[in-house]
Amino acid sequence: MDKDAIKGHGAMLGAEFLWGVSAPVGKIILAGGVSPLLLTDGRMIGAAILFWIISFFIPDQHVAPKDLLRMFFASLLGIVINQCCFLWGLSLTSPINASIITTSLPILTMVLAAIVLHEPVTKLKVGGVFMGAIGALILILGSHAGSANGSPLGDLLVIVAQCSFCCYLVFFKDLIAKYNPITLMKWMFTYASICIIPISYAEWTSTDWASIDPTMFWLVAFFAFGPTFISYLLLPIGQRALRPTVTAMYNYVQPIVATFAAIWWGLGHFNLATAVAIVLVFTGVFLVTKSRARHQTK
Repeated sequence: MDKDAIKGHGAMLGAEFLWGVSAPVGKIILAGGVSPLLLTDGRMIGAAILFWIISFFIPDQHVAPKDLLRMFFASLLGIVINQCCFLWGLSLTSPINASIITTSLPILTMVLAAIVLHEPVTKLKVGGVFMGAIGALILILGSHAGSANGSPLGDLLVIVAQCSFCCYLVFFKDLIAKYNPITLMKWMFTYASICIIPISYAEWTSTDWASIDPTMFWLVAFFAFGPTFISYLLLPIGQRALRPTVTAMYNYVQPIVATFAAIWWGLGHFNLATAVAIVLVFTGVFLVTKSRARHQTK
């Protein structure tokens, strides 16, 4: 495995780790009186400011006008629609439903990459994707046994979020490879902030800010810095080095992180099912990584 591939795998592990930690933190914030739309605002605007600040410390990279337009649509799919629909859906449905639906991302990405990028759908890749899915489901179902049912609308919104991110991974792979991750995300989060502020203006003015626990604002700041700024800084590094299906496979790492977070906080315990699930997930990632890429079939 070359250095770029190692860097790509490390970047995706780091990003998915932070996203896994963000799930319970996001639930705490939503339960603390911060609406999904305001939480989305906080992470998008906060990340945009951070990416602009860090961009002043790196060489300026010229972005072609046509690519600025493409970054706008990449922002809609990869950030705005994905995050708004997911957080809104999470506020309506149960954590188990949302977690199960997110396991569809690698499957959707594998199919779309085969259609758009002509990536081969090999037995090794299919086996790896479904092995990872089984491992993730074992963790999710075991961790949330007895959870309340979700709502159809909430489930539909989470599905839309997964489809949106899948399209971002596949349709904008060339754009991601062309620009520095900081340059790319600086513009994407700027566009995302411009899109979300008019939608959420009424909510900003109608919210009783004094009634919200100050701790929630610190948690929102963490949400903007860790699971947003750092994760989206790492994401393009992984996308540049890895194929879309391999990138999407790391989505299965999130339930593992959430499980260990629950164990750390005394909300769960490590057992044989957890160990089996972890082995299945990482074996699945390994198999997809070893499956043939498009250039290897020619």
